[in-house]
Amino acid sequence: MTQKTIEYYLAPQSPWTYFGHARLVALAKKYNATIKIKPMDLGKIFPLSGGLPLPKRAPQRQSYRLTELARFRDHLQMPLHVQPQYFPVAGDPAARVITTVREADGQTAAVTFAGKVLAGVWAEERNIADVDTLKIMLAECGLPASRYDESLTDAVQAHYDADTQSAIDLQVFGSPSYVVDGELFWGQDRLEFVEQKLQK
Repeated sequence: MTQKTIEYYLAPQSPWTYFGHARLVALAKKYNATIKIKPMDLGKIFPLSGGLPLPKRAPQRQSYRLTELARFRDHLQMPLHVQPQYFPVAGDPAARVITTVREADGQTAAVTFAGKVLAGVWAEERNIADVDTLKIMLAECGLPASRYDESLTDAVQAHYDADTQSAIDLQVFGSPSYVVDGELFWGQDRLEFVEQKLQK
């Protein structure tokens, strides 16, 4: 079987990405697939795809979202605060740090750090837009705190912009999105189909 690559487009403040992250990592390990993590700026993608930031969504959609979060939390038996202290939260700072780690330390380290960030928002109620919090998370992953400072460079922003444009080109419209052999799968509840694709 040819080794597969999973392009993993995400916004690090997304609860649905948090729900799927560990399962995606497990799938990649099971099928010896490579994950290429690509943080993206939903602020640029939503206007092109008809998406709306959470505060601008209709009340019934906002209410149902909370119901679904609780359902998936219980179904997956994962710790999650349905309305965490630090949400909504800007995802760009963490996204740029994930990108920096990817470029400096490799895909595996970036995927691990992304998992730390996602759990930070939803399980631990940490502020992922806070400089000190991100530096502590880096240390918890055995990474240098200087990765945060490096994330502020034009070069990292260029990578972030390029990954966002790549998502747009692939018609990605939400987080998480997985691309395998050019086929797009949107949402952690599509990981079963990702697995089927990996088996081919």
